[in-house]
Amino acid sequence: MILPVSTIFNRSITLYMTFRRTHPLFMLILFGMLFFFSCDRGRFFEDNKVIKKGVWDRNEKVRFEIAIPDTISRYSFFLNVRNDLNYPYSNLYLFILTTHPDGALSKDTLECELADYSGKWFGKGIGSVKFNRFLFRKGIRFRTAGLYIFELEQAMRVKELTGIRDIGLRVEKEK
Repeated sequence: MILPVSTIFNRSITLYMTFRRTHPLFMLILFGMLFFFSCDRGRFFEDNKVIKKGVWDRNEKVRFEIAIPDTISRYSFFLNVRNDLNYPYSNLYLFILTTHPDGALSKDTLECELADYSGKWFGKGIGSVKFNRFLFRKGIRFRTAGLYIFELEQAMRVKELTGIRDIGLRVEKEK
């Protein structure tokens, strides 16, 4: 049974008015969630992986799998880094290994600056943890649709890198 738009609208208003009076905290949370999730329209993919105990072993690769559906759209890639104030360096070097759907491999190196020369940390955060997002590639158009695998590894020339809490990959579809 298809209801007229006016009936659906009236029922929605009635439900809203009832909940507003009986559950004001619920309504506040609901509208907050709607606002929070609607502000991130450009995101195509985002995943952040926790580094166990904040110690990133040189041999440990952080893996992300992304299904790219088309070869026409352009994408921008970002790396998310959360570090604590015990991180001993002002920058972070990463190797990024990409496996294409046809099995081809490509490898890149990226430097992420986490602090200035005086030791002041960049990024957002309260307390002892800072969050930074770094542009890795902009305007990328894929030749082949399919599953792409991105593997990140720390390239800091130490066996165990302390102070990195999370590492992540964000992909935005450009308009």
